[in-house]
Amino acid sequence: MTFAVGSLVRARGREWVVLPESEGDLLVLRPLRGTEDEVTGVLQTLERVESAQFALPDPGDPGQIGDYRSARLLRDAVRLGFRSSAGPFRSFASVAVEPRPYQLVPLLMALRLDPVRMLIADDVGIGKTIEAGLIAKELLARGEVERLAVLCPPALAEQWQGELSDKFHIDSELVLSSTVTRLERHCGPNESLFDRHPFVVVSTDFIKSPRHVEEFKRACPELVIVDEAHTCASAMEGRSAQIQRHKLVAGLAADPARHLILVTATPHSGKEEAFRSLLGFLDEEFLQLPMELGGDHNRSHRQRLARHFVQRRRGDIKQYLDEETPFPDREEAEDTYKLSPEYKKLFDRVLRYARETVLDAAGDHRRRVRWWSALALLRSLASSPAAAAATMRTRAAAADTETPEEADEIGRRTVLDLMDADLAEGTDVIPGGDAEEEGEEAGARRRLLEMAREAEALKGAKDAKLQKAVKLVSELLADGYHPIVFCRFIDTAEYVAEALRKALDGDTEVVAVTGTLPPDERETRVAALAEHPRRVLVCTDCLSEGINLQ
Repeated sequence: MTFAVGSLVRARGREWVVLPESEGDLLVLRPLRGTEDEVTGVLQTLERVESAQFALPDPGDPGQIGDYRSARLLRDAVRLGFRSSAGPFRSFASVAVEPRPYQLVPLLMALRLDPVRMLIADDVGIGKTIEAGLIAKELLARGEVERLAVLCPPALAEQWQGELSDKFHIDSELVLSSTVTRLERHCGPNESLFDRHPFVVVSTDFIKSPRHVEEFKRACPELVIVDEAHTCASAMEGRSAQIQRHKLVAGLAADPARHLILVTATPHSGKEEAFRSLLGFLDEEFLQLPMELGGDHNRSHRQRLARHFVQRRRGDIKQYLDEETPFPDREEAEDTYKLSPEYKKLFDRVLRYARETVLDAAGDHRRRVRWWSALALLRSLASSPAAAAATMRTRAAAADTETPEEADEIGRRTVLDLMDADLAEGTDVIPGGDAEEEGEEAGARRRLLEMAREAEALKGAKDAKLQKAVKLVSELLADGYHPIVFCRFIDTAEYVAEALRKALDGDTEVVAVTGTLPPDERETRVAALAEHPRRVLVCTDCLSEGINLQ
């Protein structure tokens, strides 16, 4: 006898639901009152299977009929239970989010792959976390995997843990430098924490170290999601942290049976080799693809790559399958200000000092140190008088290096915002502008201290940039907005916040959140600020990831 998917049947003395995996005489069944762990196969040629029959309830017996509320609850429970059994997706009955149609595309693509190797490169705000979570939940529900690991920057770990729990009912453990000791304390002899905990969210920059990477590779779950995957691309410049991340993911991808989902909004940074290395995680043969994939002769290459790679911008899916997604429109505007005469005078003096120190430096290493220190001075002065004064009084990070290459590496990271993900907690710290050796160049150091005092004297009314910012924030508040002011440096953020507190009325709550606060405290302050009807948040890039500011 043939039974349609979703049919109720009776076998072995109980009722079952026929699942989509059934084929021919083999019925794959889930107990009507059971769980996914009780799914079993029944061969009709060996066992008797018949349609389930249920007697109608007695209308005269209130105990059988019940009231309207209980009947509706029963109906909803049955509908949800059948959804996970008879529908195309086994997991949707236990997913606490209603995905948009376009968010199902990566899931449909993944279910055609074995193993699943996907690069999800949708634009920011489209829902890459939900798309990756849907794939993970479905693979778990189908029994194709039993364990899951999410690799992500440490700043995003708690956000991932919350998303997995709230939306997909996957309770995971955080594996960070601050939690690993506690987790290992509960492990038995010769037991890895990855063996003990089936679902983990792991800091990529913690697990990539030689001390931990081999253990993770040995006990790594069958399914791995790599968030911010572009940070794991091959590093042509030899940056050690990115090389370690690349080796980590490459080692995981080397297992041909492992399911791997790469997630990033920026798969291509302009460096073709780095992009190709990401594709190589999906399939090593993608490394041999032609540099130019256009033309009919490359159609097969494009079609093969398209099975593993999905990338859409907001405009691509704003109208998708006759459903409109209301993405917020981004409005950009620029405003200008003119330096006060005093600020212009100090800027010219700092620029003159920067030129002199770079030209006077003897030796390539010394010249590089002063070059980066000069850039740090100019950048901090452009930020605020507070940041400039602090930079002039702080020893340059590049001054403690021993080679030109070291000086360039430190300078690029601290001055040009090229900080590695594992060092991201220090991105809002002033880079320092004092490049002089201890005990030497007393005249140069004296000039720096004099300029620092001049910078401090510019705070307030003589700072045209600050006055313009106060005016713009006041206008936004008057229009009913809750402004967020991003600043490059900690000193600037604290300076701007203090000025806003003085300039705005007492009903407006102004809070500064910078890298001086631990991540938990940042989230607490942002949440507390959201309770105020009139509020202004002043922050640095420490809030650019990990906390939803919407």
